[in-house]
Amino acid sequence: MKTFLLLALFSCAVQAIAQQDPIYAQYINNPMLINPAYAGSNNMFNAGIQYRTQWAGLDDNPTTVNFSSNMSVYRNKAGVGLMVTQDKIGDSKTTEVNGVFAYRLNLKSSSVSFGMQTGFMRYENDLSKLSIRDPGDPAFTVMTETKFNTGFGILWKGDRFITGLSVPRMLPASVSQGGQEIELYQQHYYLFGSYVFFLSEQVRFKPAVLFRGTKNSPVSTDLNLSFTYKEYYTAGLITRNFKTYGLLAQVMAGKFRFGYVFELPGNGETSLNFISHELMIGISMDLLPFHDRAVKTF
Repeated sequence: MKTFLLLALFSCAVQAIAQQDPIYAQYINNPMLINPAYAGSNNMFNAGIQYRTQWAGLDDNPTTVNFSSNMSVYRNKAGVGLMVTQDKIGDSKTTEVNGVFAYRLNLKSSSVSFGMQTGFMRYENDLSKLSIRDPGDPAFTVMTETKFNTGFGILWKGDRFITGLSVPRMLPASVSQGGQEIELYQQHYYLFGSYVFFLSEQVRFKPAVLFRGTKNSPVSTDLNLSFTYKEYYTAGLITRNFKTYGLLAQVMAGKFRFGYVFELPGNGETSLNFISHELMIGISMDLLPFHDRAVKTF
């Protein structure tokens, strides 16, 4: 009975409002997740997988899996990338595939990049798995829809700072199921920034902030405060709207990067006191002759 009620609530939420973008606590490690202009901006080849489980331990909780890769091309004047995301909650699943392109203008001590991503979103909603009185009810059937989408972003980046503005998915999408209009997606707007303070030769302090906004919803604010030791070991604190709190840890081993975040609701954000986990593994390397080899801050 508990599982049925949760599924019903999740289904109603999906039908009442637009699908929300996945949340990434480690966005600063791979800004291309929220801004296509980042593609190729560190003059290397990058690839990574991230897995996030929201409210772990709760039946049919939200989960997100993302694979992304990007690299600089044309002698580091442009970047290309690929991103595949699957976001699942209850009986609903959204799979998204995007190709990414960015072009960079080099300034005296920084650069400005303009990026676009284009692809499709496939939405699946299988309400037939629910225990209902009338199995023939058209509102409780399997629905699949595929929608085209595109987005853009701009990024300003230097050796010690990065900031960007983006709308990764510009086109709202809706479908009809059982005579009811379902709004699948609304535009999300992202503004983020980060700066690195060198406290010593071995210790760096890197604060970051992310503002996320969408129509008819309050702006969400993510704060990230981390310290890096000898470029390879990072630990820090995160908070989302001062209602969710967490710890992050990251280790670099050669070309590989491993990251972990756990979050715990606080301050009465929700009665569901379940921990959220986010895992990340990535690789950065000089694949082409004109790629850089040094460890990058961003």
